[in-house]
Amino acid sequence: MKIAIISTSPRQGSNSLKVAKYMAKSLANTEHRIRVANFEEIDIPMVGRSSLKASALTQFQSNLIDIWKEAELVIFVIPEYNWITSGELINALHQLGQKDFSYLFDNKVFALAGVSRGRGGRRPCTEIGTVLGKLISFLNQHSVISPLILESHETHNQLADDGTSLGNAFYEKSAQKFLDYSLTIANRWHRSE
Repeated sequence: MKIAIISTSPRQGSNSLKVAKYMAKSLANTEHRIRVANFEEIDIPMVGRSSLKASALTQFQSNLIDIWKEAELVIFVIPEYNWITSGELINALHQLGQKDFSYLFDNKVFALAGVSRGRGGRRPCTEIGTVLGKLISFLNQHSVISPLILESHETHNQLADDGTSLGNAFYEKSAQKFLDYSLTIANRWHRSE
């Protein structure tokens, strides 16, 4: 299966990127093709100021779209800031949620992981799940959002900068359960085509 893991924090060396790297390492010795993208160099114009143009993509935009479009399972790793998600992801979804990019919302399974420095992560996933559901419907596409989310609590105490686990067995078990569940949903979705 082709899997895109997209860290949606614009911060350099973010906790979201640590989680994305951890997931990629967890899936490394499988038959899956894993590609990781991150928002550190995000340059998607703000809605209302400019529009994303399919014929004039920057390197960041093109890379993000290429990784996303070929994936069968798209995992968004979403930071939580002050109990909400980042504006960068919401803006990216608004800009990509247009006819020229509607294929990004077709025949995909989306899985959501929320990342917090404290005890959070659920709220940004529910917010983005709502936006994704609306875009899939509005664009008349066929995809599914996996219902099991990962809440990555106190991420800075769980993972090293390179995404290596710092040894919390409960964290590792929860992350593996999320990955296994997401893959099961994706396998069932794509098998029914």
